[in-house]
Order: sequence, then C-alpha cells, then structure tokens
Amino acid sequence: MQRTRVVLTSLAMLTFLGCASRSDLESVRRDTDEIKSRLFTVDKSLGEVRGEVKDGVEKSLAGYRQSLEALQKEMTGYQKEIAGYQKDMFAIRKGGADLQATLDNAKVDMQLLTGKIDDVRIMAQKPADDLALLREDLNKRLAALDERLGALEKGVAEQKKMAAQQQLLLQQQQETPEYIYQQGIDAVKAGDVAKAREVFGKFLISFPKHKLSANAHYWLGETYYSEKNFEQAVLEFQEVIKNFPDSDKVPAAMLKQGMAFKEMGDGKSALYIYKKLVELFPKSEEAKLAKGKLHAK
Repeated sequence: MQRTRVVLTSLAMLTFLGCASRSDLESVRRDTDEIKSRLFTVDKSLGEVRGEVKDGVEKSLAGYRQSLEALQKEMTGYQKEIAGYQKDMFAIRKGGADLQATLDNAKVDMQLLTGKIDDVRIMAQKPADDLALLREDLNKRLAALDERLGALEKGVAEQKKMAAQQQLLLQQQQETPEYIYQQGIDAVKAGDVAKAREVFGKFLISFPKHKLSANAHYWLGETYYSEKNFEQAVLEFQEVIKNFPDSDKVPAAMLKQGMAFKEMGDGKSALYIYKKLVELFPKSEEAKLAKGKLHAK
C-alpha cells in the first residue's frame, strides 16, 4: 500500500509538471498493475486461510459437543442411581425420626407420672390402703413405660445400624467386579458404545483373571464390531478364544470372529473359523449358524 501511494504521488507530480515521458507513464502503470495483482493474490490467500480456520474451528466445536453430550448422558445415569439410594436413605432416616419422636413422647409421659408421684406424697394423710393401691398402679405404669422406652431405644439403635450398613453396602457394591461388569452390560443395552468400552476396559485392568473377564473381552469385541472396526474386533474375540478356552463365550467369539473376517474381505479365514467352530462345538447354536454360512459360500 505504501508503494502504491508513492507511485501514484509520483505520477501526479509528473503529470502536473508535464515532465513525464510516455515510457515513464507506461512503467508506472505496469508497477501499479503488478501491485494490484499482488494485493488481489494476498486477499485471495487470506480468504482461503479464513475458510480453513473456520472449518477447523467448527469441526473442533462439533467434537467437543459430542464429548459433552456423552458426559451428560453418563452423569444422568449416575444421578438416577444416586437418587434411588437417596430415596432409601430418606426412608430409613424418616423411620428413625418417627422412633425418636415416640421416645420423646414417652419421656414426657414419664415426667408427668413423676409429677403425679409427688402429688401422691402430699396425699399421705389418706387411708393407707388407698395410697398402697395408687402406688402399686403407678409402679406398674412406670415399669410398662420403662419397658416401652427400652424397646424404642433399641429400635432407634437398630435403625441407625441399618442406615450405616446400607451406606457401607452401597460403597462395597460400587467396587465389586460384578457391579462394574453390570455397568458395562447396561451401557451396551442402552446403545452407549463409548461408555461400554470404557467400563469393560476398566474391568479388565482391575480384574484380568476374573471369571467374567472372557465376557468382558467378548463385549469389547462387540463394541468394535458395531462400529465396523473389524480388525480390533478380531483381536478382542481372539483374546476369548486363546486365553479362556473353557469359557461359554468361546463359540460366540469364534462365530463373530469369522463374520469380522468376512466383512474384511478375508473369506478364506472366515471359512476356516466356521469349520473350526463346527468341529470343536458341534452341538452349539453358533455351530448351526456357522454350518449355514458354510453352505451359503
């Protein structure tokens, strides 16, 4: 821009003074056209850069939104579970509060009876028989109240103990392998593939030798298969076949492994897996399906 101004200023001065030759004017015009051309190129490059930056930002925002939606969905599940536990705790606390209120009322009754005993002392001038009967009645009522108070206090203690056990049980359940595994199954049923993969991965890290580890590997393979990541699915199914040969999930893993090979275009490997499945587990439902696929080749 600075050079353009200098050229235009020079052109104006030359024209004004009448000293510019035709060749000088042509040179100035060429310089001006060159500068305009460069400015147009720069503007075009800036426009392309802006477009690329805008597309990149929009893609990043879309990814962040998807991650945020997944987190919100996971938090909703946790909030539902917490709400259920809070409801149970509320019921226990309400029962304890009711027992405490009854206990307080009983204590008030005892205070009233104690006051009546004082009144009886004032009536010492009455016949001894009447006084003895009244004392006997009061003693019975006091004994009954003591018994009732003992039962109520025992009930309050039991309610508190139950609340503590419920809280401890809740904490222990959240750390057991069965609880973690069930979370993964629930995620699969809900169609939340990302959460299911995360939960089963956590399970296998924490409990690699557990009796449910074969199932966890199988369901990991299913999550990859559902996303058409067939190579990774084959590897997870192979974990079941190789490391847990006695598991009930082996026939299902072999069938899905063969189907994954077929999807990858490796029909030869698929046929080999189907034949091996029929040979090793001839009575299984998966073997029947494998036979059908062998006949359909």
